[in-house]
Amino acid sequence: MTEIQLLASPRWEDYELLDSGHGRKLERFGPYTFVRPEVQALWTPRLPAATWDAADAVFIPSGEESGGHWQFRRKIAESWTMRYGGLRFTAMTTPGRHLGVFPECAAHWDWAAETIVSAQQDAKGEIRVLNLFGYTGLATLACAAAGAKVTHVDASKKSVAWARQNAALSGLAERPIRWIVDDALKFVQREGRRGARYDGILLDPPKFGRGPKGEVWEVYRALPELLRACRQVLSPRPLFVVLTVYAVKLPAVHAHAALAEMMQGLGGRVECGELVTVEKSAGRLLSQAAYARWAQS
Repeated sequence: MTEIQLLASPRWEDYELLDSGHGRKLERFGPYTFVRPEVQALWTPRLPAATWDAADAVFIPSGEESGGHWQFRRKIAESWTMRYGGLRFTAMTTPGRHLGVFPECAAHWDWAAETIVSAQQDAKGEIRVLNLFGYTGLATLACAAAGAKVTHVDASKKSVAWARQNAALSGLAERPIRWIVDDALKFVQREGRRGARYDGILLDPPKFGRGPKGEVWEVYRALPELLRACRQVLSPRPLFVVLTVYAVKLPAVHAHAALAEMMQGLGGRVECGELVTVEKSAGRLLSQAAYARWAQS
């Protein structure tokens, strides 16, 4: 029977989940606090209403998925610098309620980096990593800082530019990182025809999105084809594959089954579970995403 694991990211200093409940969450990103929607927070907040009312900004959702606007209660900087370990990056409010970082994903950054360092100690040689749907590049930077040669792919030109700025902030601008603005599936298919091979792949697909040329991405329809294409660009003895899925009703065991099918015949081990954030006020766990990941050993 598949075991479900809960992964938290306890090393954060610049981020905290302060409280949650009644369909919202109160968070600190660097020097600022924000209230954002969180429909899964079915319980009652523990902190007093005055603490929530003191937040610097609140995201007010609209009827459209991920739509809405920020209501600022006091002036905050257009952008500010945050840190995680040796990484430095810019955070800012965006129209889609996000702030440029998904803190719960730090568990994957650390795991991938540790896997890369261990492989280098075993004299594996050059390690090539493909980061699909790379967003603002923090997984890319974690892998690059660990010594990997990384290809970062995202359909948003703005996100790739943001990721490159984060690389400069982290002192990693000169590392071997290839920045690609492209549709993830089309890029991987082309890489397969070129004979490109990768030792590690990170996939963080959205529920819905559009490529730079209007390509439509719907995770349930497109993910199986993308996983098949990713199998074709794996090296003969790969190190890892990480799949993280947000905002869809995809149980972790289903992500496990999909990834296990992709990696069939390569040995190794698939694990799955949920990325969780530990609430400071009461220690409750807030589930953020389902994940599955494969490792050679």
